[in-house]
Amino acid sequence: MVESASGGPGDGAAEVLDRPLPDGVRRRVVQIVSDGFGGLTVGELPAQLRQYARFAPNRRAKFAGNAMAAALETDPLFRQRIGEKFRETQPELSGALDSGSPPPAADPLDVAAAAYVLRPTGWVKLVTAAGEEAQRADAERADEESRAELERLREELAHAREHTRAETERLRVELESAKKEAESLHRKLRAALSDVKRGEAALRKLQAEMDAVRTEGQTQVSAAEVESRRLKARLGEAEAALEATRRAAREGRSVEDMRVRLLLDTVLDAAQGLRRELALPPVSVRPAETVDAVEPGRMTPKDIAARALSEHDPAILDQLLALPQAHLVVDGYNVTKTGYPQMPLEKQRLRLLGQLSQLAAQTGAEVTCVFDGAELAAPVLLAPPRGVRVLFSKPGVTADELIRQLVRAEPPGRPVIVASTDREVADGVAKAGARPVASAMLLKRLS
Repeated sequence: MVESASGGPGDGAAEVLDRPLPDGVRRRVVQIVSDGFGGLTVGELPAQLRQYARFAPNRRAKFAGNAMAAALETDPLFRQRIGEKFRETQPELSGALDSGSPPPAADPLDVAAAAYVLRPTGWVKLVTAAGEEAQRADAERADEESRAELERLREELAHAREHTRAETERLRVELESAKKEAESLHRKLRAALSDVKRGEAALRKLQAEMDAVRTEGQTQVSAAEVESRRLKARLGEAEAALEATRRAAREGRSVEDMRVRLLLDTVLDAAQGLRRELALPPVSVRPAETVDAVEPGRMTPKDIAARALSEHDPAILDQLLALPQAHLVVDGYNVTKTGYPQMPLEKQRLRLLGQLSQLAAQTGAEVTCVFDGAELAAPVLLAPPRGVRVLFSKPGVTADELIRQLVRAEPPGRPVIVASTDREVADGVAKAGARPVASAMLLKRLS
């Protein structure tokens, strides 16, 4: 275990430790070096330890432990200086080691660390014995700890067994209680399911009743909406009539006077036209004129039959417009979309109004052109052409309704011609006494 160097007997410096320094001894050695470190000057310290000169002892032992242990092993002068500082602080232990009889009551680790620093004769044996003693102490301590741990584990096992028995009994009781509670819950669940089924049946019945009520309500709402629209239309007509009455009152005559005067003018013009048509002389009838004969220039029944025209002949429209006080009402977009639907609405209106202006100038008839206001994105700015009245329907009122209002505003007996292909419009104005003509016939006449 111990190898002798060149030194003679009694020289501890010649002894060499053949095994690593035990950890406990090493820690005590580092502490001895750290304590003696502060008593040395910087010049007395090895070069590798001078950077730790200002460190506190605890911090120095923590960060410079390996460096101090290495310097103590390799630098005899440094070891000698540390030994001198140790002798000053521990003279009794140092003297006992020098005499070869360490104190029996001293800690083996302290004795081994002091011997490692001072290097008296036999220091290797002291370090080795201290290491073995530390190992035995560690083994005894580990054995004691193992026995204590075993005893603790036995107690814990017994406690766990007892706890397990108690927990098992408690769980058995809780299981019995849970089974009883589960049976009770099953009964309640079956009763609840029965209640739910009855509730669902009642809910379905209520939903069916609600659907029936909702359907009836929707029907009533639809009927109310239809009635509301009808009343609104009647209200609009009444408002229009009221406005016409007010306008006529401002002019000093009533609407009825205006209608009667217009009808009288129509009758007079018709009588004059009939007189011209029949070529009646301005004098009273002579007896000789009652004799049936054909006079020069007069038409026979055969000639009159030859004058009949096809119902699609545009000449019929000329004949209708030639009637006294004739009024032509045109369904604007119905005509333009029949004749030239590919054009923009603005160009459709301008083209139709230009042609109607020429027609009014040719026939002398009153011409009114009606457009649907719902087709417009913004108000239309245009100057109506000469002889043509241009009207747009109000919001919520269609052009068809406005045309029927115009027809109903005319007095019975005045010739009113309505140009529209819409069958509903044609049937409605025909019932009001107006003569409907197809849009295609008007387009042929205009072209």
